[in-house]
Amino acid sequence: MLLDDLNQSQRDAVLCCDCPSLVIAGAGSGKTRVITYKIAYLLEQGYEPWSILALTFTNKAAREMRERIGKLVNEEQARMLWAGTFHSIFGRILRYEADRIGFTSDFTIYDTSDSKSLIKTIIKDRGYDEKKYKPSAVLAHISNAKNSLILPVAYRNSNRLLERDRAQQMPEISNIYEEYMQRCKKSNAMDFDDMLVYTWLLFKDDPDVAQRYQEKFRYILVDEYQDTNYAQHQIVLLLTNNQQRVCVVGDDAQSIYSFRGAKIDNILNFQKLYNGVKLFKLEQNYRSTQTIVSAANSLIQHNVQQIRKDVYSRGNVGDPIEVCKAYSDVDEANIVVRKIRNLVAKHNIRYQEIAVLYRTNAQSRSLEDAFRKQNVPYRIYGGTSFYQRKEIKDVIAYFRLIVNPYDEEALKRIINYPNRKIGETTLNKVMQAAMANNLSPWEILMHPDLVDVNNPTKERLKSFADMILSLREIALTQDAHSTGLAVVEKSGIKDDIFRGREPEDLSRQENLQEMMDGMATFVQDRVETDGGYMLTHYLSEVSLLTDMDEDDTEGDNKVTLMTVHAAKGLEYEAVFVVGLEEELFPSQMSMDSPRQIEEERRLFYVAMTRAKQHLFLTYAKRRMKYGITSDCEPSRFLKDIDNRYLKSDKPEMPSFKDIVSRPTFIPQRPRTVAQMPPSNFIKVRKPVSSPQPAVAPNSVNGLTVGTIIVHERFGEGVVEKLEGSGLDAKACVRFQNVGTKQLLLRFAKFTVKR
Repeated sequence: MLLDDLNQSQRDAVLCCDCPSLVIAGAGSGKTRVITYKIAYLLEQGYEPWSILALTFTNKAAREMRERIGKLVNEEQARMLWAGTFHSIFGRILRYEADRIGFTSDFTIYDTSDSKSLIKTIIKDRGYDEKKYKPSAVLAHISNAKNSLILPVAYRNSNRLLERDRAQQMPEISNIYEEYMQRCKKSNAMDFDDMLVYTWLLFKDDPDVAQRYQEKFRYILVDEYQDTNYAQHQIVLLLTNNQQRVCVVGDDAQSIYSFRGAKIDNILNFQKLYNGVKLFKLEQNYRSTQTIVSAANSLIQHNVQQIRKDVYSRGNVGDPIEVCKAYSDVDEANIVVRKIRNLVAKHNIRYQEIAVLYRTNAQSRSLEDAFRKQNVPYRIYGGTSFYQRKEIKDVIAYFRLIVNPYDEEALKRIINYPNRKIGETTLNKVMQAAMANNLSPWEILMHPDLVDVNNPTKERLKSFADMILSLREIALTQDAHSTGLAVVEKSGIKDDIFRGREPEDLSRQENLQEMMDGMATFVQDRVETDGGYMLTHYLSEVSLLTDMDEDDTEGDNKVTLMTVHAAKGLEYEAVFVVGLEEELFPSQMSMDSPRQIEEERRLFYVAMTRAKQHLFLTYAKRRMKYGITSDCEPSRFLKDIDNRYLKSDKPEMPSFKDIVSRPTFIPQRPRTVAQMPPSNFIKVRKPVSSPQPAVAPNSVNGLTVGTIIVHERFGEGVVEKLEGSGLDAKACVRFQNVGTKQLLLRFAKFTVKR
């Protein structure tokens, strides 16, 4: 019956389970549906859920996959699937097998800022020229090497890499790379690239472990295969080279992340790597009009490197695509605003159903000016995410150090925040003592007499270490929320953040309040569903959040402004693609490389196929570049589109003011928020790690299958199953809005509906 929901191509792809399969899914063709239905079909065919491995690129995609499978089969089976991002799944495996690769299971995960900080320290310690050795540039070289599985020894033996480094006046990168990996390991830490490298090493160097996981995962599915890098590709090969039950899904026409290490060759050459591969093409587009689909086809056919397909739509023909020529970038922005107003007024389209896409972030300035002046609401998609805000990162650094005191980067971040008079000089002496005694910085703090500082400073170091030790004790006995409250109180963060009353200070206070509220919800959810709720569990969850997973807050009726890269996977009723000029889109950096030009064309293809009903393409005759107004040529990609699908819009005559001057930047008025006195900071609750058992009607005797309950957070639901008794009694409840939850009754907060 599941198969009745699929078209013939989707059905064929789902039913193929006995040989390797490659599913090329055109834009809007139901890729996610095929993956979820295939997993549901495998479960119906007798596969155990824990024997299926599904790898995605975002937490959002993994959640959506689980939710859909839960609806198709059941929530319990969906929960038992090994479904998640490459990093979350491999991180899980590495924690199980940590001792085999020289780590402990509580290793820390370094983010980009941690890695840059450590590299900066190494550069400084080695006396290299900090102007030449920029941490971000060095980290990029190291990251690219890791994604290509080039370890330090191989790096040092590569004439090509060494010559490149010398040409860029950074001949010592190989030494930095080697020390960086050594110090990460000494700190019991991995960066995101290491999680791939060590998984590959684990499977490559330990045949017994590799065989165990090959036998465990009877079927492997990989989403967005065109975005895999060499390391991810090699790990998939190691896991599947024996049983060959693998299905990869993607679209080579949407391969746009080579700058992150993605290799389009992985999907283009897939059929050569396995025996008897079956190719399936999903060519029916369910998103866009026939005109938009046909225009995108005519564009992408100019690429040589591709698996050819003929995407079609059975929707309405739709309006022609408007090509708008502007006199300048200012004029272009005003044209966009005018057309947006027209869409809202005449087509009943809401602002939130409209997106403006650009090739580079810098292009947003003129657009924002026009939107502000004409009072059109907008948002920049992909701004600073919650967990990247300073105050949140500071608290998380405390959490990391509490869980893993050997985390050098966390220690350096917060040892003097809030100010404890442990300055840079003292910190440097701690680091020097650590190197001299072959100890970690934390071990030095435990023995401050080893540091060449005066007695008051030694006391401050000891006081900091004692505080961390006391918080470690709390973390071992209390839940994550209670520990979080203790951290912000004992560390002085609460007092520091609540000292100010400026709008910026209030924003920081709201962020901290939100974090604590989120931790409370995390703990309660985990307690009620019988999951881990300690600080280590919370930290594991938040540490894997990526820049690819944006805050999808709904309800704001605003036009979305973003880069084309950020738009992948999204869709809008109306889309504007701006700045379609040579050396801008395609990018100037791609001009000398046919391969890169093809990726730029794929990027434009992605931009076009975000639109459902209306698509506008704009370019300017002149644009400000390096302080000079320069003439621009229309993008070659406009010529690639078949003229049958285009309608040229007459350029509007700019006002005299637009010609002689650029608009003055008018910043938005800071939003004001109600002031919250420190006394209203989160109330200290009784730790939920040892709550009192619920009384009737929350007892199992008060519930029967079919009972309707009202949960504090999940709302109204019906009891579908009861199991256990006494303190271990559980109820499987299907809620109206949040799906099925399994509640541990002695902790669950609900009432029986009368």
